[in-house]
Amino acid sequence: MKKTASTAKKPKKAPTAKKAATVKKPAKAAAKERAELQDFISASLDSDKAQNIVSIDLKGKTAIADFMLIATGTSSRHVAGMAQKLRDKLSVERKIKAQVEGLETGDWVIVDAGDVIVHLFREEVRMFYNLEKLWGADFSTVNYTLYQSV
Repeated sequence: MKKTASTAKKPKKAPTAKKAATVKKPAKAAAKERAELQDFISASLDSDKAQNIVSIDLKGKTAIADFMLIATGTSSRHVAGMAQKLRDKLSVERKIKAQVEGLETGDWVIVDAGDVIVHLFREEVRMFYNLEKLWGADFSTVNYTLYQSV
């Protein structure tokens, strides 16, 4: 019997690579990674001569990040330089593509490293916005029922 196109065996397809299932890290390991990232960023800022570095634990306050670091630079150029250097270090050493805002003016630069958000200020701007007071408050004592719609 002569094989035709319809009766001929089709070659088997090569197995396709399935996407690896995303493996969630245990909570303790993830918390340790976040703390290590915070320490890494603090050390980087310290080596760049940042002043008055403050860390605020954001757990229970917001879902945007786990930690907020606030530091002061001596000038606009110093603030912008610290932000650029931190972005580069995070990219090379931690494989984190951090988002940076405010480099143009250098008065207040935000570096979003995912679990850690870094605010770099000139001293006058830091005193004006006073983020430590805003985010350092104990949010557990706030009665949110006052703000719910009826």
